[in-house]
This record gives sequence, structure tokens and C-alpha cells, in this order.
Amino acid sequence: MKVLLVEDEELAADWLRKILDEVEPTAVLAGITDSIESTVEWLQANPPPDLILMDIELADGQSFEIFNRVQVRSPVVFTTSYDEYAIRAFKVNSIDYLLKPVKRDELRASLEKLRHLAQTLQSVVEPPTVPIEQLIRQLSQPVPKEYRERFLLKSGNRYISLETGEIAYFYFENRLTFLRTWKDERYMVDYNLDELEEMLHPKTFFRANRQYILHIKSVKNIHSYFNHKLKLILQPDTEDEVLVSRERATAFKNWMGR
Repeated sequence: MKVLLVEDEELAADWLRKILDEVEPTAVLAGITDSIESTVEWLQANPPPDLILMDIELADGQSFEIFNRVQVRSPVVFTTSYDEYAIRAFKVNSIDYLLKPVKRDELRASLEKLRHLAQTLQSVVEPPTVPIEQLIRQLSQPVPKEYRERFLLKSGNRYISLETGEIAYFYFENRLTFLRTWKDERYMVDYNLDELEEMLHPKTFFRANRQYILHIKSVKNIHSYFNHKLKLILQPDTEDEVLVSRERATAFKNWMGR
């Protein structure tokens, strides 16, 4: 397997080379590039590698620009320090999306996914050959994600099964996570808000800030606030102000108007 590594951070590049050698000893590093320009030049001058490990945030911009400048005929595993590009990544040649620092098991799983899908598409004719366009189309289809439908909550000496449709919002208070139902009942949750954000369907729930994840029907009123923030009035009522930052305001408006 020939691999192109696209990474502008020297330490990150060294780490990826190290774990790649550990999880896939037969892999050959075909090249290393550190920018959009150098990657485009490399792809124009060399045969397509079997895989590209590509950082999203490069010194001269986001690596998605590479796909606008040159035809990328290889499967891509994106690496990034941020989790906000996943949907965009799967619109190009991505077979996986790994957050930094990349873990050995995650890289191994990505390579196994590539190998499995390549084998699925292989011809019975020897030597096996797979048209790369066909492989890319297959690999580029994201696996539908399953979201949490209910939670098992402890209340005193008993347990309650609560469907997500019964939950108005989740919030963080005094280092603990709670949820509030439409009936204004409060229960403690065994997950933090970051974990809950991954479990909940994004069409129904929105991470407003560090303290709140909201059900779309819990938003009673929206008010403009200082410095382009938004102030929300929720139902049931909250004791503290619920603000959406200027950076999140546009995403919130798009979510509410979807």
C-alpha cells in the first residue's frame, strides 16, 4: 500500500508515520506534502497512491481546496483537530475522519475499512483490479448514524426509561449533567454534554453553549443580545440566562429554520 501524507505540522507528521508503520508494516510512504500547493503539484506529477492521509487545516488553507484544483483519484482519510468538517469531508473521497491526536486503533480501523471495501469490489479475475472511481463511490457513502432514542435514569431507588422526545433540554450545573422534561421534572444524567451531543439527533437537539443542549421545541423566544449573541427563553423556564454566542448564532438560526 502506497500512502501520501498531507500534514503541515512536523510532530503530527512524525506521529502518523510512526503509527502507520506499526499498524501497517507493509505500507510505503510515497510522499509527504505540507500545503495545498505542494499536494496539488505532487498529485499532478505522480501516480495516484492507494491512500491519502490528509490534514484538513493546512498553512495555506483547508485541504478541501485540493479537490477543486486537481482530480483526486485515491481514497482519503482526513485528520483534524476539529470535529466540524465531518459532513463536508464525506462529500469528497473520504472513507474516514479521525480527530487528532490520531490513535493507533482508529487508524488501524480505517485501514481495515479500506481493505474490506476493496476486497468487496474486487474482480474474480487475477490479478484483482478495482476501478478506483468505483471504489471511491463506494467508500464515499457515509454509514447512517444511529441516535439515542431513550435514556435509563435513576430516581431514588428506581429506574425510569425516558424517551428523547420527552426531554426539553440537557444542562450542566455544579459539575453534574441534568435533563429537564416537558413536565418540568429534573433527572441527573451519567453523560457529559460532549457525549450527549454525539448521541442526540442534530435535527432535534442543538448545543447552544457549554451549559445547554436544547430540544428544538423548547425554544420559546429568541432575542437579539449584546455583541451579536442571542438570548433564548426556554420552556420549561430556566433559572439562568441561556445565550448563544456570536460564532454559533448563524448555525442556531439555520437549525431553527430548517
